Amino acid sequence: MIKTVETKPFDGQRPGTSGLRKKVTVFQQAHYTENFIQSIFNVLDGFKGKTLVIGGDGRFYNDRVVQIAIRMAAANGFGKVITGQGGLLSTPAASHVIRLNKAFGGIILSASHNPGGPDGDFGIKYNGGNGGPAPEKVTEAIFAQTKTISTYKTVEAADIDLGKIGSSTIEGMSVEVIDPVADYATLMQSLFDFPAIKALLASGFTMKFDGMSAITGPYGTRIFEGLLGAAKGTVMNGVPLPDFGGHHPDPNLVHAKELCDLVIGGKGPDFGAASDGDGDRNLIVGKGIYVTPSDSLAIIAANAQLAPGYKGGIAGVARSMPTSCAADRVAAKLKINHFETPTGWKFFGNLLDAGKATICGEESFGTGSNHVREKDGVWAVLMWLNILAARKQSVADIVKGHWAEYGRNYYTRHDYEEVASDAANALMSGLRAQLSKLVGQHNIVKADDFAYDDPVDGSHTEGQGIRLIFANGARIIYRLSGTGTSGATLRVYIEDYEADAKKHDADPQVALAALIKLARDVAQIEKLTGRAEPTVIT
Repeated sequence: MIKTVETKPFDGQRPGTSGLRKKVTVFQQAHYTENFIQSIFNVLDGFKGKTLVIGGDGRFYNDRVVQIAIRMAAANGFGKVITGQGGLLSTPAASHVIRLNKAFGGIILSASHNPGGPDGDFGIKYNGGNGGPAPEKVTEAIFAQTKTISTYKTVEAADIDLGKIGSSTIEGMSVEVIDPVADYATLMQSLFDFPAIKALLASGFTMKFDGMSAITGPYGTRIFEGLLGAAKGTVMNGVPLPDFGGHHPDPNLVHAKELCDLVIGGKGPDFGAASDGDGDRNLIVGKGIYVTPSDSLAIIAANAQLAPGYKGGIAGVARSMPTSCAADRVAAKLKINHFETPTGWKFFGNLLDAGKATICGEESFGTGSNHVREKDGVWAVLMWLNILAARKQSVADIVKGHWAEYGRNYYTRHDYEEVASDAANALMSGLRAQLSKLVGQHNIVKADDFAYDDPVDGSHTEGQGIRLIFANGARIIYRLSGTGTSGATLRVYIEDYEADAKKHDADPQVALAALIKLARDVAQIEKLTGRAEPTVIT
């Protein structure tokens, strides 16, 4: 039976770059989750009788919110819901399921790389019919609804059995529980040379994939150990757990330390990779080398034609503004489009839909292509394996060969996590106030707050990060991240270009030392935040 429940608005339900993210305990408040889901439905039009995809990364509270969302979808008039077994779908797999089934859209439950568990984080976001995150005009409309909502609709019914693949109904709406991996694995087989990768793995080449006790464990096990024949045990931390086994499921040098120590040290496997909480990020390492996400994007763009799904070449490459300019150099040589967008995968959607770009990436460990409308961690790992199989070189040789051809963009990101919001905002305001004065100092030729005009729909986005650009092309960028749930995360990005191959072997922290010091001094980071050193360096 459909029922209408009276409610009152909650403050602070504004979606960020990847939906609404808060602590689990916030979402567990009576009516809080329902208010946000109803606000999503209230801004959508024309979905009666259509299909909605619902799934998440399996973090704590995922199972309950899947049931809530199914009931509310039925009450609001959707004709069908598709969800993964156990309520599980990686974010890129959910994007593919939306596109494959021509669904109206999808509700994805995740806080991405943020910690899970009863005291951890949770998140909800809406993806449109193209499989990509809702554009800002939609998320702003959702936010406006959250401030005025007075009722929501739901259904009084027993829970759907999510553990069993098959179909059932609730209040006349069909609910289909699917294998969360199968459709995605089929897509990957259409893009990459699985026989060549399988031969590589059978030749003595070894790898490790860290699922970080998050969603991609089953995907890695099915694809790497199953379809590609990698040795059993290739996938570590492969069982998704509500608290991610205590891991912080962020695939970087700090949180994937076990994998990095094993591979980079040179005594472990030839190749290492990891993904994050919801499967949209990736880490790539080889013997003796860590591949930065910026370099990975550039190398993938330069070698994409080696994979069957991209053998005709790529239309263009797009990167987020803080990502290094390495991909721009590849685009220039290939004479293809290149774009610089704000941070947030939703900004790539229009470029992908319009056929202007094929490969996209962000420095925050996200890379993907036009096969879905989300970044995709397992896709990136398979692309690297395809490149390795085709070129028959080590990870280090491929990276160093790329630098020799294009030059090296020395690059680092310094994160100051959980900074007091007032202090972080004061720091950014102080930088904005001195932008005009900085030009001409320290060889700075441009200082601005990045704005973006979408070449497809003409939309204008402002306030996307402070850029200091130097005469030699070096850059310092300051941004406040929209992915955390406590305080603010100040991200500082430092980049400098080196053409001389004889100077490509320096530690980035050493090569960029002068710019790192300048970045801290100009923004008065220690004075304003009390932080003498960053929390995480990547």
